[in-house]
Parts: sequence; structure tokens; C-alpha cells
Amino acid sequence: MLKKETTVLLLIDVQEKLTNVIFEKEKLVKSLVNLIEGAKVLGLQVLWTEQYPKGLGETISELKQVLPKDLVPVEKMHFSCYKEKNFRFELEKTGAEHILVAGIETHVCVYQTVQDLVDSGFEVEIVTDAVSSRTKENRELGIKKCEDLGAKLTSVEMCLFELLTEAGTEQFKMISKIVK
Repeated sequence: MLKKETTVLLLIDVQEKLTNVIFEKEKLVKSLVNLIEGAKVLGLQVLWTEQYPKGLGETISELKQVLPKDLVPVEKMHFSCYKEKNFRFELEKTGAEHILVAGIETHVCVYQTVQDLVDSGFEVEIVTDAVSSRTKENRELGIKKCEDLGAKLTSVEMCLFELLTEAGTEQFKMISKIVK
């Protein structure tokens, strides 16, 4: 079960040039915005990466507008975030045990990151409506391969309510508005 105190949201490479060619782009962006907004309501720590931003551009503006202003992306060249020393340093600072993974592309950077995180002992959940690839087939294959590695599957709404744990609170009202 996910717990706010030990869970980190990881957003992988949702950058301009990549996002423009992604399968179901509009649906993905909406899910990512909702996930980030929900994470902020719940006080989750967030890490985000950019793959070679000089070539692929920065994180899309829709996400930059809702990401916490004090965060900066971890730049990377490896497909797996975990192979980057700076990423491992930032992840270690969070004290995370559970990692919610979202971003692109599911069959490359998401998959390879999940493999390394699982191998390193983290409990990983793929937010299936917040990951994608250029093709539907590669998105589905990436999700399947992540699940085969031992990652669990979740959705934006499911993980937010799992982290929330109870109704009737101010956070519940805010999360309910986000997912509707």
C-alpha cells in the first residue's frame, strides 16, 4: 500500500520534441497535470528528469506551470534515470521506498528506469494512464515488461485515493475535484 511519507512521484522526460509525437498526447498531458496537482495536495515529493534537453527541449509548459516552483529537472543522458549519479543523489535525499512512475517513453526510459529501481529494492508502481510512447504497441509492451519485472500497475485516480486513505477531509475534496 502506498504511503505519503515514503512515496515519491517520478516524472520522466515529458519534453517538447518527445511529447509532440506521443500516442494520445492530450490524454497523457491531462493525466500528468492531474497527477502532479494531486501530488501537491498530498504533499508528495516529486522528482523529474529531462533527457538531453539541448536536443529534445525542456519539459512541456503544461507541466512546468503545475510543478512545484522550487524544483529543477535532473538532466540525463542514460535512458534509465537510475544510471545518473545526480538522480540517485536526489532520490536518496527523499528517503523513498515507493516510487510512482509516469512519463515517456514507456518502452525505453520508463522501462529501463523501472528495471533499475526494482533491481535496487524499490517498490515501483507505473501510473498507466500517465505513461505513453510514440505508438500504442510500444506503450502497451513497455507496461507489460515493467509488470513482468515486478512493478505494480495503478492509475492517476487509484494512486491518489490510495495515498489519501479517507474521505471527508479537505484533501479529499481537492483530490475529488482534480480527478473529475
